[in-house]
Amino acid sequence: MIAALKRPPFIGAIGFALVFIFTAIGHSVMVLIMDIFGGAQFLAAFAQGLLGAIMIYIGVRYNDDENVATWLGFFGGSWLWAGWVEFSYVYYSRHVGIEPLDLGGGHKQLPEYMLLPSSIGFLFTTLVFFFFNRETRCNAFRWMHKHLHIPVGKPTLNYQRNISTIVAMEKFYITWFFYVFLLVAYDRRILGAEHPAMYAIFFMFIIWSIYLLNRLRKFTRLTSAFRYAIPTALVAWSTVEILGRWRFLTEVWVQPQKYVLHMTIIAVAFITVGVIFALFPTVDAPDKDDGRAPQPAE
Repeated sequence: MIAALKRPPFIGAIGFALVFIFTAIGHSVMVLIMDIFGGAQFLAAFAQGLLGAIMIYIGVRYNDDENVATWLGFFGGSWLWAGWVEFSYVYYSRHVGIEPLDLGGGHKQLPEYMLLPSSIGFLFTTLVFFFFNRETRCNAFRWMHKHLHIPVGKPTLNYQRNISTIVAMEKFYITWFFYVFLLVAYDRRILGAEHPAMYAIFFMFIIWSIYLLNRLRKFTRLTSAFRYAIPTALVAWSTVEILGRWRFLTEVWVQPQKYVLHMTIIAVAFITVGVIFALFPTVDAPDKDDGRAPQPAE
């Protein structure tokens, strides 16, 4: 059975499942930190972010082990975002006295999500560094370099990438981008969740997800598939976020105390897929596609 899982399309499916399921778990972790630690939640959040930084550092030390570096970079980037970024907006939204926005139907926009879109300038400014980085392997950036005729120079010969930090920043920036994009789109002074354009955005995400999943299913290396699964799963998760905003589904991951059974099933699913991941060789075998398989989005 394990041998069968080491072949496409299961390789890509495992990577996608890990990232997609963990996105739900990440939401629950933040809610539980707020609920369990109460007034000490910001100290707990600082510790969570510090743990993320330590994970990334350990991944840097074990850069020769691609599986370990990829895994630690993913968790490290996730905890940095949740601990140091999201909770910083929670703190300052309370500090300046921002009140929740009533959206009707018993739904409210949380103060931190009203403040987070203000980071859009920092998002695009810092992305300039990554966009003009000649060492980038991001498919989207490289496509734009080619078709918009933006030469950034040739990659350094035999350049050794730092897998842990690459994966961490990939998870960090893609999460940040989609948070800002959706929150700006939800703003009723711009579009609003009920605006007809949101339906076009929703179906754009559906088509985008299918396109990325089709590429992902061709991967033959788990670590490469896992890195490509990060943007794939987060694009797909955006459709879940929109459906939740439209109230087509119940977002059980933001109410883990109420939906204990549901979240237990989700956690067990993540652990199961994680165990399958751990059963793979520490170092993946070389691709047998002679370069025809799509490159990871890094």
